[in-house]
Amino acid sequence: MKRLAGSLMLAGAVTLAGCSTINPYTGEKQTSKAGAGAAIGAVSGALIGIATSDSAKQRKERALAGAGIGAIAGGGVGYYMDVQEAKLRQKLEGTGVSVTRNGDRIILNMPGNITFATDSTDVQSNFRPVLDSVAEVLKEYKSTMVQVAGHTDSTGGERYNLLLSQQRAQAVSQVLQGFGVQAVRIDTVGFGETQPVADNGTANGRQQNRRVELTLIPYEG
Repeated sequence: MKRLAGSLMLAGAVTLAGCSTINPYTGEKQTSKAGAGAAIGAVSGALIGIATSDSAKQRKERALAGAGIGAIAGGGVGYYMDVQEAKLRQKLEGTGVSVTRNGDRIILNMPGNITFATDSTDVQSNFRPVLDSVAEVLKEYKSTMVQVAGHTDSTGGERYNLLLSQQRAQAVSQVLQGFGVQAVRIDTVGFGETQPVADNGTANGRQQNRRVELTLIPYEG
């Protein structure tokens, strides 16, 4: 049975030891997470809309097959993600979007200040070409699944922040679909203020926490 590699945990945080390596295809230093596959694989939950039940997995796999999306042979996953990463780094250079490699996953961090106006859920018009560039790569690498995750700072009410993060993630997802990325490949989620990457007690920290992250995951066979 086909499976999705490197399952993401949709709630809570996993702390892993990291080390720096040089990517042989991009020539850039990147952070790898030792034991990431084992730690993340132990977490129960859903990824890209696939629940833990066999019937849900089968439905998802049928949907992917119906959309002409096949799995990658296990031995080719590393190279597949390497060349995809190199193209994303080239296209996103100077855009303000960071590209991080974590095992077989690629994470694109889109800061809120360049993606959305304050308190808005509409993607800014000058950021749409950036998403178009991401979509071009995703359309070329069709066996890549995408989690679009919205995050906020802790300013305002918790329920408001959760809704805002969900709406922003959905807005980015809709733009990607508008540029031709198939909906069956996209999972959209809002985390609100629950997964900060910086201190919410400072203005700079709050700015870093307001973001949308795209996590690209290979669909393995």
